[in-house]
Amino acid sequence: PVGNLFDTIPFIVATGGFVVIIIELLTRKGLASGIGAVFGIFGVFLALRYEAGTGQDTMTPLIAVLRSNYWLTTHVITVTLGYMGALLAAAISHVYLLGRVTGLDNGDKKLRRVLTRMTYGVIGFALLFSIVGTILGGVWANDSWGRFWGWDPKENGALMIVLMNLIILHARAGGVVKEFGLHILSVFGAVVVGFSWWGVNMLGVGLHSYGFTDGARTLYLFYGVELIFIAVALAAHKLSGKGQGPQATPKKPAEPPKGLEVS
Repeated sequence: PVGNLFDTIPFIVATGGFVVIIIELLTRKGLASGIGAVFGIFGVFLALRYEAGTGQDTMTPLIAVLRSNYWLTTHVITVTLGYMGALLAAAISHVYLLGRVTGLDNGDKKLRRVLTRMTYGVIGFALLFSIVGTILGGVWANDSWGRFWGWDPKENGALMIVLMNLIILHARAGGVVKEFGLHILSVFGAVVVGFSWWGVNMLGVGLHSYGFTDGARTLYLFYGVELIFIAVALAAHKLSGKGQGPQATPKKPAEPPKGLEVS
């Protein structure tokens, strides 16, 4: 189902919708359905942006290596599922941060916990498929090129996604970040995915340089919007006073010694 870079867009939207349905069946809060709808809308508009509209036949045959190499086929699918998981987690985190910073969630801690659990679980999903996909990519590289790893830009991008997901999960499990920090890192994870998914194609180097090379404006706009969103969320959180550390407990005034009270 994934033969070129364009195919990854509808594939991510479709599989993301499937995961959202599972989350909704587990939570039954209506949150996952709404997030999934917005996720799908953005994905469809992105696909329309790069849809061939020149009257050409878009049903081109698969590249020979994709059609015949089992390891490459499974690698591409699993890595793309990893992209989807990280992007879906970032979408959930956007909802959490918007609700918390703007007060639209009315300070509902239960709602925040639900969104945090969703994000944590989907990041775990993304980590699993990213690791498996990266390992399968090494198996394919050894089968085709005689080496498991060559520090190719696409390989580095896949490793960056794995490390980013590991950082998020470990930071949360170790108490380095709390709910708010988890979602900030999740949104930044989408920036890392953007580089691995699209950015490496624009470098024009390596054995994985394929797909669109005219999407720099879209990619840079995505980077800018996400980084501004993170900066605004952090600033608003700090201004609200909730980004500060625990306040020192004021000392009680010393009581006068007994026997010296003035009547």
